[in-house]
Amino acid sequence: MLRRALVAEALGSILLAATVIGSGIMAERLAGGNLAVALLANTAATVAVLATLIALLGPVSGAHFNPVVSLVEALRGKLTLRQTVAYVIVQITGCCLGALLAHAMFELPLLQASVHLRTGPAQWLSEAVATAGLILVVVGSAGPNEAAWRVSAWIGAAYWFTASTSFANPAITIARSLSNTFAGIAPAHVAGFIVSQLCGAVVGLLLARFLLSASTSARQTRCANATRYQSPKRRTHSWRVLR
Repeated sequence: MLRRALVAEALGSILLAATVIGSGIMAERLAGGNLAVALLANTAATVAVLATLIALLGPVSGAHFNPVVSLVEALRGKLTLRQTVAYVIVQITGCCLGALLAHAMFELPLLQASVHLRTGPAQWLSEAVATAGLILVVVGSAGPNEAAWRVSAWIGAAYWFTASTSFANPAITIARSLSNTFAGIAPAHVAGFIVSQLCGAVVGLLLARFLLSASTSARQTRCANATRYQSPKRRTHSWRVLR
């Protein structure tokens, strides 16, 4: 079971990073210098791939593709320490491989370092807000079909209302530092983003516990009862199967 989940997390992380970086490359080439159009195209591709990957791979691994989501699930008792470490390793590795894949598809040098400056209090606050909202959405979602549109909608919106364009993911942040393209971030600025993301994840978890604990438990109980009375042929995989 863990092996299948890790393959799903690796595949999802590769495709997510390749989409974020690859769509940025394509958008920049086609937008003719119009950054608003480029960002809109980058956003649309990211939203589409997130929704698809979560719906597809959610029943297998939970479709985290993000170390802060896995860490929050560990704090909630949904993952063991061994599972969490394995998830984080494959997520970071997968996202870095996704950056290389994007470069290969666009015939760019595989190994790069970004020079895109992204730092300062406004950027850090933006990452904390984007990540807190992401965790609140994840914890409040009852299953992969619900999470697919909620998570993708949140990230799509946060692309535009945050100064950082909503990385909200340490693995993606590291991968984007390896790409000197539209979606890149200078390696020296990665640490500030990751610290902000971790702080935002803690805030998001606290908000979720305060706002959603009772309603989420009741909804999960209703889902469990509904599944119990289904015929074996109609039962589907549960959300976050490593619970």
